[in-house]
This record gives sequence, structure tokens and C-alpha cells, in this order.
Amino acid sequence: MNKCMVLRSFNEVELRHRRSVAIVLRPDQLPGRWVAESRWRRRHWEIIVEPDEVAQVVTVIRAYPTNP
Repeated sequence: MNKCMVLRSFNEVELRHRRSVAIVLRPDQLPGRWVAESRWRRRHWEIIVEPDEVAQVVTVIRAYPTNP
């Protein structure tokens, strides 16, 4: 678990769940990255992800709460 997860009070399992039930998936400002919008604990969250097609994985870059 990294420092940001500890500060924002969530763990990897909760983050994976939020990403899997994202409300909206849209391109990020940086090419190749995506923003998954989700809700958790009655708050809106954005999860920045970057897919790696060769390795067939999605890397979470950042997760943070946003204003509703």
C-alpha cells in the first residue's frame, strides 16, 4: 500500500472495485491515459489509469476525490 492510499483511507482491493464499477471512462489530458469516474463512500472520485497493451495490464497512476 502506498502513502497516497494510506492518506486517503483506502486499499488496493477497494481501488480495484471502484475502477471496475466506474460510471464514466474518458480520455485524460495526457495521451494514452484515461480517467475513470467513480463513487465511493458517497464521494465522487477520479482514477487516472494507463493501459499497457503489450503486458495486458492497467496501471493506476493516481486516485483522488473530487467535488460532487
